[in-house]
Amino acid sequence: MSVPLLDIQRQMEPLRTEMEAAISHVFKTGHFVLGEQVQQLESSVAEYCHAAYAIGCASGSDALLLALMAAEVGPGDEVIVPSYTFFATASAVARLGAKIVFADIDPQTFNLDPADVARRVTSHTKAIIPVHLFGQCADMDMVHDVAHGNDLLVIEDAAQAIGAEYRGQRAGALGDVACFSFYPTKNLGGAGDGGMLTTNNERLADRFALLRGHGMRPRYYHQVVGINSRLDSLQAAVLNVKLPHLERWIQMRIDNAQRYNSMFEAEGLQEQITLPLTHTPGRHAWNQYVIRVSGGRRDALRSYLQECNIGTEIYYPIPLHQQACFTDLGYGPGSLPETEKAAGETLALPIFPEITDPEQQYVVQKIAAFIR
Repeated sequence: MSVPLLDIQRQMEPLRTEMEAAISHVFKTGHFVLGEQVQQLESSVAEYCHAAYAIGCASGSDALLLALMAAEVGPGDEVIVPSYTFFATASAVARLGAKIVFADIDPQTFNLDPADVARRVTSHTKAIIPVHLFGQCADMDMVHDVAHGNDLLVIEDAAQAIGAEYRGQRAGALGDVACFSFYPTKNLGGAGDGGMLTTNNERLADRFALLRGHGMRPRYYHQVVGINSRLDSLQAAVLNVKLPHLERWIQMRIDNAQRYNSMFEAEGLQEQITLPLTHTPGRHAWNQYVIRVSGGRRDALRSYLQECNIGTEIYYPIPLHQQACFTDLGYGPGSLPETEKAAGETLALPIFPEITDPEQQYVVQKIAAFIR
């Protein structure tokens, strides 16, 4: 048996005819950039996320950059981010000349540890970027306690968390602004790059719309120096077809996560590996199912599963504070202990919606064979 980490075609194939019709309509209209399909997606995503406004852009990375640009983050400012996350969370800060301040994570959720964030706030801190990692929302009550006490902007990095919930609210309406990615591996993935910002702040929404199009309003009159980060209509057309299925796909991921938990417990493996927890109050969207393998055996397990034709991934083997481009920030070994421990122990298993019971059982059986 072969079990891929992700099988995009299983999801795309049943929708192919509908997506081809939507793409064909874009060609007929000739509105390839910020056309009616983009406007429809923006409206639908805003409604889905319980946000007042949604603004499409070219990628999740650009969404983070635009959020910081709108807040006028720049040299002399500090932005607190996790080190255990994808590169774009921190690179957006660096690109604007601001100082990246890395904080440690909660070892159970892998999300920012608000207590460590509070210790790192200075008079120069301007924003916090909590990442809803692997599809589980950060502890937003505690993040807001820190932010409101210091007049800081809260930017949700929700790239992996569309559909996740915290105390009855959706990711996308939990901070001052939220940033989403539509990269193909996401729970709502397109046929290429795409991104979205959501907010309840009308001024910020208008600023995002201005900045994504070279700061131009009206045409050829530039109010500010923006960037070129417009969502194209072909991506929006694909996403408009897929969005109505998102709730079903998330429930399938939830069911798959619960099935993994039951299978691992039936094998008696919960003592040998640490299963992921739904720790914050709300709904985990399960973009990834990430286990911990202690004792320095993670890499050997991954190699064994590869031999068994089982796809896995390590998110993230080298924390950002240890990346070559950030060594000048002065974070030595042991400076973020929980982050560094997670980087050496975590392994993501296949959890895409369409994975079958026999495929999951095969994954668990092979892990059991290795552990024992």
